[in-house]
Amino acid sequence: MIPYKSIKISQLNTLGENTLASHLKMKVVDIGEDFITMSMPVTFEVHQPLGMLHGGAVAALAENVASLAGNLVVTHLNKACLGLSLNTSHLKSVREGMIFATAKAIHLGKSTQVWEIRTLADNDKLINISRMTLAVVDKK
Repeated sequence: MIPYKSIKISQLNTLGENTLASHLKMKVVDIGEDFITMSMPVTFEVHQPLGMLHGGAVAALAENVASLAGNLVVTHLNKACLGLSLNTSHLKSVREGMIFATAKAIHLGKSTQVWEIRTLADNDKLINISRMTLAVVDKK
């Protein structure tokens, strides 16, 4: 699955430089054979008008971690993964701290992948669950 033994977390974080991930301060914090975890701080920059974490920021984190995971799975095949759909359910609100999104594969096919992303607050409470479908395409 994920070639985690040959990858350094610092290398993965450089991939996000000058992208939405760096703007929202997303960082890869853990990686294993079947998962990747990214963190994001909850600050006023990612709040909605009521002072809570914006659902779109959580969705961006979920899509980012699943896309990264999917691309790592297929990179040795000279393939890439692109988002097809993201389904997300917001379960609890957060006003501050850190959140952690972990992507795990549900399906790794030749033309599509499906990933489940569970996002936890820093108190280990589940705040969001998402499912991301990726298209597997030839790299150009």
